[in-house]
Amino acid sequence: MYLKRKPMALAISAILSATTSLHALAQNVDGTPANPDSKETTTVVVTGSHISTNRSMMTGIGAVTVIDKDAIERSGATSVETLLQRMSSSAGFAGNQTNAYWAENGYGTTQVNLRGLGANRTLVLINGRRVVSGGTGANSSVDLNMIPVAMIQRMEVLKDGASAIYGADAVAGVVNLITRKDFNGLELQTRYGQTSRSDSREKAANVAWGISGERGYLMTALDYSQSGTVNMASRAPCGLGEANGKLECVGSSSTIGGRAVLADGTRVNFNQTPGGNGNFYERYNGAKHNFNSNPYLNAVNPIKRISFSNFGNLAINDELRLFTEVLYTNRQSEQLATPGALGVYRPINIAANHPTNPTGQSLLLQRRRLLEAGPRIFSQEVNTARLVLGLEGRLGEHWDWNAAVNYGRNTGVGATSNVANLDRVDQTLNTSVCSKAAGAAIPCGDYLGYGDLTPQVLSYIMGPIRDHGGNEQKSASANLHGKLWQMPAGTVGFATGVEIRKDKGWLDPDQLTVLGISNTNQQTPIAGEYDAKEVFAEAGIPLLANHWLAQSLDFNTAVRYSKYQMFGSNTSYKVGLDWQVAPSFKLRTNYSTAFRIPNIPELYGGNAEGNLTTTDPCSGWSALPASSVLSQNCRAAGVPAGYTQLGNTILTTTGGNSRLQPEKAKTLTAGVVWTPQFARDLVLTLDYFRYRIENSISTVDGSTKLRACYESVGLSHPFCSSAHQTRNRQTGEVDFLSAQPSNAANESMSGIDLGALYTMRVGSTRVTFNGEATYLRNFDVTPFPGGEVLSYAGKITGGRGSFTKWRSFDTLTVVNGVWSGSYSLQYTGKARDINASPGDIGDHAPAVTYHNAQLKYALNKNTSVSFGIDNLWDKKPPFIQSWTDANTDTMTYDLLGRRWYAKLIYRM
Repeated sequence: MYLKRKPMALAISAILSATTSLHALAQNVDGTPANPDSKETTTVVVTGSHISTNRSMMTGIGAVTVIDKDAIERSGATSVETLLQRMSSSAGFAGNQTNAYWAENGYGTTQVNLRGLGANRTLVLINGRRVVSGGTGANSSVDLNMIPVAMIQRMEVLKDGASAIYGADAVAGVVNLITRKDFNGLELQTRYGQTSRSDSREKAANVAWGISGERGYLMTALDYSQSGTVNMASRAPCGLGEANGKLECVGSSSTIGGRAVLADGTRVNFNQTPGGNGNFYERYNGAKHNFNSNPYLNAVNPIKRISFSNFGNLAINDELRLFTEVLYTNRQSEQLATPGALGVYRPINIAANHPTNPTGQSLLLQRRRLLEAGPRIFSQEVNTARLVLGLEGRLGEHWDWNAAVNYGRNTGVGATSNVANLDRVDQTLNTSVCSKAAGAAIPCGDYLGYGDLTPQVLSYIMGPIRDHGGNEQKSASANLHGKLWQMPAGTVGFATGVEIRKDKGWLDPDQLTVLGISNTNQQTPIAGEYDAKEVFAEAGIPLLANHWLAQSLDFNTAVRYSKYQMFGSNTSYKVGLDWQVAPSFKLRTNYSTAFRIPNIPELYGGNAEGNLTTTDPCSGWSALPASSVLSQNCRAAGVPAGYTQLGNTILTTTGGNSRLQPEKAKTLTAGVVWTPQFARDLVLTLDYFRYRIENSISTVDGSTKLRACYESVGLSHPFCSSAHQTRNRQTGEVDFLSAQPSNAANESMSGIDLGALYTMRVGSTRVTFNGEATYLRNFDVTPFPGGEVLSYAGKITGGRGSFTKWRSFDTLTVVNGVWSGSYSLQYTGKARDINASPGDIGDHAPAVTYHNAQLKYALNKNTSVSFGIDNLWDKKPPFIQSWTDANTDTMTYDLLGRRWYAKLIYRM
């Protein structure tokens, strides 16, 4: 269900034509990229510093990982997040290939999550400048869907805290997307791919035109991409759970006939046979009556993107240049969702003498799946525009400056079909206002038994809802960098700058959602904004050169002062050393402070409710030894013997917290770079990293809260209080669970990054190995002062994602004339389910390795074709007990299986 597109591209084209003159560009300058084999040192500004410096760009090595254009083209990726989430430094929740309907930053969005510290702690930039948050409104991070892959020259990923360099949000690191500049002529790209099961068909096309010369460059591109659909039942026929030592389909306890509790405490279920006896009911049996949701969900949901981009730079005179950046993306996405259910958000009591009640007792209708109305469709249309206009120039021989204004705006509409109006449901049960007469304004409804709801009742109670929202960012910045003075060891580099920024976000849910009278997650409106004023200074000081202690020793430091209208001021800093001990051996270290202010949804999110995948540790407690802590606590909490969790979700209160304050962090990295004398084309790196976040804005997921409570002696854990969770005394079910953010947590993480880059020639063939691996030593979260430490390292956490101790991504690339190819291995180490008991099926996941292969052939100097296969050996995802979708952790493991793609590039 796609919504009508707005013609913003025309307006943006008009802006572009007013700011850039094509006739001023020279026509005869060669825009061919530099020789990739060259080791020549060039003057560049790399991510992590504002100071231009002489350094070699070594792909994949050190604190900055670089994904270059060749790697992007060979991958066949149609989305930026596909490439970023393969990095060994990516972990945890970030959205994924499924176009997940439960993504916390808005349905259909994708993000990057460095170190697993949270997508909102990873700063995303385009050409060193900020990007507006994306989604359907009041979102917390950049939606990577808005950035077309074909316009990117390279991706630079700084795996270090960088608040002193770039400001708040750069707690875990920075992703800087550098766009193409040295492009001449016309380029056409087309791509098609699908899985080995002939589903998830992906189509993409791109046309780009560029011209570059001595006076500047201009590049314009139009991108289109569309992904197909994979039904979840094709990958996981049903939701699985452990019963009697084996896996069985568990399904949802929101049954199609209706599950109810009678006045005498008997739990019954009504007719589920199409055309069957409408008055039939029997004792509820989950194995017999539960609803299999998987045929009504997608493992991969469709998404369509259309993007227009334009980047230009024009020399006004020898000392002054004008530059522009224009980007517009329209995203249309949708997610298949199960038919809605009644009884989730409002109790339905039916009297013993009600004409639809065949039991002779009053009853509470706990759950009734409205299968007669069909599945729901969540859909989004999101328009994102970004405009940068600036000037850059030189002051004398040694100083460069730039000044720019940056405007970004994102607007979105989210819609849901087949939503029940609960007030109207009540009216159809009220015999004093409803009627069975044909054409009645309010028809009477029979909810006890599948097939008893008439089309007239469904038409009266069901309808669509729409939410509207957006994000806006305005900023102005000015930067100056150059050389201060000469020292015996070299030139002192210096950079300084100022930035003024205003961020705004809003979300206006449908009125039925606000009033809580629809069978969807209740949500209050969100609206908020904040201002930031920042100034920074950075220096690079050479201490030693050609000394017996060091070939070179450089000291670098930075400081940033930030003032926020709501949160006062903060100063962050960075100090570091770069010590070239010998030509083949370098030591480097950085220590920095970082901070992050609460984002708009964290502050202004209000209260919301949603059914989240949650594991109840008291399910099956009576089968445990009576002496176990869990058994004693579940009994003490009043959970009946024989209690089994009826489904895999629990209604959970989420939202924002207006009392949040900024969180602060301290980061340390230290490493070595070794180029062995016996293999000068080999570069090895080892970097230690440590993050400590105080007063962390954190949300502990429901499964973890329940586990911590019921495994504490005497239910002594603070998570056992009624502020966090309560149970229904009659049924034992959790009827209230809170997962709202707070500043109470402290987080500590440390580990090691390993890198290797080796290039060799065998005759006319160039072979390159590029590998990176991350070992996560610890990731400990203290949810509140004095609380028990939650250790996430080596664990799969359910709602927060996976934190396996080992991850790696290794690529072997071979180039010989017109042929080139690569073979890559993506390794995810073994991990244990934090919410499962040892010995349970799915209490851990084994190590998994995915194999990918790509081959490229240049038909002539203008045309090349590529073919690739991802997940070459069709590796299946492991079963995880606290799965998010399709019986696995969809944020970590591949659902699709083997898939191939073919790509054609034509340049003229």
